[in-house]
Amino acid sequence: MPVIADPFLLPDMLKRGQRLLGLDLGTKTIGLAISDPGFSVASPIGTIRRTKFTQDAMELARLVKDREVGALVLGLPINMDGSEGPRAASTRQFAANLIERADLFGADPQIGFWDERLSTSAVTRMMIEADMTRKRRGEVVDKMAAAYILQGFLDALANRRRLARLAEEENEGGEP
Repeated sequence: MPVIADPFLLPDMLKRGQRLLGLDLGTKTIGLAISDPGFSVASPIGTIRRTKFTQDAMELARLVKDREVGALVLGLPINMDGSEGPRAASTRQFAANLIERADLFGADPQIGFWDERLSTSAVTRMMIEADMTRKRRGEVVDKMAAAYILQGFLDALANRRRLARLAEEENEGGEP
């Protein structure tokens, strides 16, 4: 289960019908979101209350198998200046630990990182604007942040594919 530096390669590595699972790694919970098979929409699906790493990995492996997931997209908490701090190092270590426990996953899903800067604050702001109670926000913020992260990646992927199509059409149209 290699860690992929360029998450844009992930969809091309999957079997037809497989999905992406977005993760927002917190200290107490892991927020979860899943894509549709066409990589257009991210939907929040829940959280995993963090315990021991092996138990967390087993729960992720179960989700990967049950939901036909071919790749994981981990939110990478990059600092506002673009540097990586302790939380980013922790996320990278989590991915490395998953690689070491690839035996749990069977089909070896791929792993990619996506910049999660301001995802939790953006989701919290949206929930406050929706007049959601503090208690309810606390219950859903992690899975909503995972969906926000995954949707950000899916939108960037769609934009990249659209630009590639436009460039291809321009090249085809410009030849005599």
